[in-house]
Amino acid sequence: MTNTTRRNILAGATALLAAPAIAQGQAWPNRPVRLISPFAPGGPQDIPARFMVEFLTPRLGQPVIYEHRAGAGGSLGAQYVAQATDNHSFLITSSSIATLPAMRRDPGLDPLTDLQPVSLVTDAPLLISGRPNGPADLAAYLARAKANPGKLSWGSSGVGSATHLAGALLMQRAGIELLHVPYRGATLAMNALLAGDIDSIITDVSIPLEHLRAGTLRPIGVTSAARAPLLADVPAIIEQVPRYTVPFWFALMAPKAMPPEPIARLLAELAPLAMPSSELSRRMAERGSQLLLNGPAPLAARLREEIPQWREVVAAAGIQPE
Repeated sequence: MTNTTRRNILAGATALLAAPAIAQGQAWPNRPVRLISPFAPGGPQDIPARFMVEFLTPRLGQPVIYEHRAGAGGSLGAQYVAQATDNHSFLITSSSIATLPAMRRDPGLDPLTDLQPVSLVTDAPLLISGRPNGPADLAAYLARAKANPGKLSWGSSGVGSATHLAGALLMQRAGIELLHVPYRGATLAMNALLAGDIDSIITDVSIPLEHLRAGTLRPIGVTSAARAPLLADVPAIIEQVPRYTVPFWFALMAPKAMPPEPIARLLAELAPLAMPSSELSRRMAERGSQLLLNGPAPLAARLREEIPQWREVVAAAGIQPE
């Protein structure tokens, strides 16, 4: 854990603990704590979420229950938490929470006014992958796209997904035209790439990792602001495409009406996990993710930056909100 991260966590927790108590003489938690995922089981959020459940339960003295409430691009689970009044319900969501206002005509909530940030959990790049007989590197990929507008295809995990919008932003920043092929999930997109149905995919780094190691897929470029430690030889796209970064993150959020004490207690109990030596840090690093747990302020800043950015990207790409 860096000194900056440690100061962020401690400052946030101290400020929150200084606020008035939930109820005179009443400790938190006094019932099971619920961690709500707005996605179906089996996604990348499950690893940190299940680890936190096991870690927090004995420390909080109450069961921590991990629930899935999937649907409507993640908005159903987010709405459920936003409307919760029990002071024991938290949302573990992805950077897709920042795309909801752009991608849904009626998302059912405003992430900035109906929820409050608790902390970023993990941060990772997305990755463009191709076949071994395709473009040899990022420069070749961009050159082929420029020479053949609308011919070079890329698969995403669905219309409006983070991987779809990452490709849309790439086209805008690089001045290229790619053929978008949406699939119902990243694994199906990867299988289509392996079968030769498409030329490339944009996914979470962990999805094609085994195929990259086996040489059956080729890494092209990562969407982070710098090269990823797990793929140090793979260029960051921003090295060749100015102003292009797409972080892929998971975060904890709470209902706007939740008082400060539960958030402060949760952050205080989670703080040891942010140490680089923690088991969860190691597990996430093996999957190409960085564990953060750095308090509310960095997440609030991301939301303020990314929500208007994705509105602009969606409008410029002509993507129709659902």
